Amino acid sequence: MPHLGYARYPWKLDIVATVFWVGEQPTENNPTPNDKSSWDTQWMQNFGGYDDPDPTKRKDNFTPVGFIPKQNPFYVALPYNDVIDFDSHKPEASRVIPWFKQRFVRSGKTVLKGQWIAIRYGNRVCYAQWEDCGPFVTDDHEYVFGNSRPKNTSNRGAGLDISPAVRDYLGISSSGRCDWRFVDVSEVPAGPWRSLGSNNHFVTQQKAEKAREHTEISSRLEELRRMRDAYFQQGGTGAAR
Repeated sequence: MPHLGYARYPWKLDIVATVFWVGEQPTENNPTPNDKSSWDTQWMQNFGGYDDPDPTKRKDNFTPVGFIPKQNPFYVALPYNDVIDFDSHKPEASRVIPWFKQRFVRSGKTVLKGQWIAIRYGNRVCYAQWEDCGPFVTDDHEYVFGNSRPKNTSNRGAGLDISPAVRDYLGISSSGRCDWRFVDVSEVPAGPWRSLGSNNHFVTQQKAEKAREHTEISSRLEELRRMRDAYFQQGGTGAAR
């Protein structure tokens, strides 16, 4: 029986990927600065700094030199935004996004941010979270959720923006061609993409498990203290003679 995720989320094949990064400044070919994202007006601040793409300024664990990112350094942008503003969704969003009903909280709050995708290049597969919209267009649901090719025509028709960490893990150059697909959290295997970030499901899960363990240990210690106190209050009945 095929995995449900594979049935729901097929691979998008032969997609041009370009590299972008948190804190990227606008250029003639890319006029949008990346100190903000489509869903985070303080993206660079919340990330923890400038995600320098210069390979000489990056560490072996796929993070920039100088600071530990506060969010997952494995991130991507896809050319669709489900919200119009902080108060409303696009009219087609509920129809085209497969997980819309499960994640909808209120109008204007995205259901896309943080979604995991797999990116395949050659014989390597990297996993990353959807954290911004682009390249260049933000309304291409026919490609992102359907069977169409990207409608963007800039940068060789790029249909995916990848972070420096994704680039380095895959060994892909900007404008390289790759495959990608959405994945459920349960499909994301162990790897460097599970290590960092307040927005990372696995980091959050780890913290929750540690907190639960701490609570359980505290409860057990408290129970032992009560038993000890009760023992001495009864005059140490049962003590060895």
